[in-house]
Amino acid sequence: MKNYIALCYGSISFFINILHNIFLIYHVDVFLNVYKIDKTSFWVGEIIFLIWNSLNDPIFGWISDRKYLSNDHEKNNSFNIIANRLNKLHINGPLLSITFIFFWLSWSFPAIQFVVCLCLYDGFLTMIDLHHSALLADLSISTEIRTKLNMHCSVFSALGSMFVFVSYAVWDKDNFFPFQKFCFLVAIIAFFGFYASVKLMKNELKHSTIHEKIDELDEATTATTTLMRDNKDAMKCFIKQLSGQSNFLWFTAMNLVQVFHCHFNSNFFPMFLTVLLGEKTSPFVCSLLLGVSFIAPHLNNIYFLILCRKYGAYDVIKYLFILKLSFAILVFFCGGQNVWLLAFFIASNRIFTEGTCKLLNLVITDLVDEDVVINQRSNSVSALMFGVVAFLSKPGQTMAPVIGTVLLSTFTGRDIFQTRTNEMRGVKNIDIISLNHQVDDNGNVPNIAHNSDTAYTNQENSYQDGVFNLLIIVPVMCAILQLFFWFNFTLHGKKLSQIKTLRASLKFVSV
Repeated sequence: MKNYIALCYGSISFFINILHNIFLIYHVDVFLNVYKIDKTSFWVGEIIFLIWNSLNDPIFGWISDRKYLSNDHEKNNSFNIIANRLNKLHINGPLLSITFIFFWLSWSFPAIQFVVCLCLYDGFLTMIDLHHSALLADLSISTEIRTKLNMHCSVFSALGSMFVFVSYAVWDKDNFFPFQKFCFLVAIIAFFGFYASVKLMKNELKHSTIHEKIDELDEATTATTTLMRDNKDAMKCFIKQLSGQSNFLWFTAMNLVQVFHCHFNSNFFPMFLTVLLGEKTSPFVCSLLLGVSFIAPHLNNIYFLILCRKYGAYDVIKYLFILKLSFAILVFFCGGQNVWLLAFFIASNRIFTEGTCKLLNLVITDLVDEDVVINQRSNSVSALMFGVVAFLSKPGQTMAPVIGTVLLSTFTGRDIFQTRTNEMRGVKNIDIISLNHQVDDNGNVPNIAHNSDTAYTNQENSYQDGVFNLLIIVPVMCAILQLFFWFNFTLHGKKLSQIKTLRASLKFVSV
């Protein structure tokens, strides 16, 4: 594979990241504080978005790949599959850039704009993610080349994350125009970037000698896949086939826990910094940890991918789970008094968890290869596989804030929907009222202010202990579950080599 194809493939991650990071950080703040969306409209919009976000992955995957379940070798060869994916990226990439602009311009009622923007943006983003990820499986069956492609994505994603610092410099909800200009500039860069990157890849595909190789392979290939009478039968058959693949099921279970842990870290990371480190370190340290946790997973992933080339993705992921479990136990026994160890654990827990997520695409591409071999498909259905995996992992995204909130309330004994200020006032007022009715044996009134401050301090320490326990228990339980699922996953080592050999003997051409 030529280097500039890998560069073009990786650069797509750059253009996705410069848009999506800004979206993730600012879209809620803009609608709440700039457009002044009301609470009911906001939550209704979030529910609609949650449903749409859960369903569009398998729907778009099925729409894209359902035709590849048939035996039409003339239309469904490797060249046409890759060309189709590039066409989808060529269209949806610029459209994503245009949709991105809609967030930062007030063009309708906030309630309507919120729902329309979220659904349009997520729809185009899903199409790009599916076909970009699917190309990882379609461009080559070589683990080394797939790792190289993934590494380029990590480098470009890290570069794209740098735009977050620029966005922070121009963000001001009271003076919104500079931020609007910045977003418009980012959208222009992404628009032409998507177009140019995909165009270069398409040109290379057209001018390569791949046509001749595919024609030769197509003539030598015999089909063993059952012809589907209609889409309904094809979908039933596909689901039945997946449900019979044990490696797919074990991976799905592990990935569900991984998605849960990633989103748990994202949701509660600021709270861990504030509660556990806020009074023990400077604000600069906390902001630095926050920034590092945003960029480091991409940079760290480069090293992980080098290890994947040498030892295989299975072993790297396994030892990351073991490291997560071991480090959490170590920090638990050391306690929360060691500030720098605690700070390192909070940051590394998020960084390694996000890094693991980025390695899983390599495993999904191996599952695509296994699916082709087991079911003797004429062509891979990689976008559909990525869509189904995303769909089955979405409950983890939903459960993360819910389970995290329940655990936090359990460990701390506090209603997390109360503000900290109200809690402070409530604790002291209650203490003062109760102490006003108390006297000692000599008839003296106790020192109310001192006792109330002591009671409040004790409650704060108890709250910190509860947050510390939450910080430890979640990675421990996730690591134990993931190790159990992962040890039952057998698509590695000799078996994986056999699968790739069999896949290569079928119809496949590496670009």
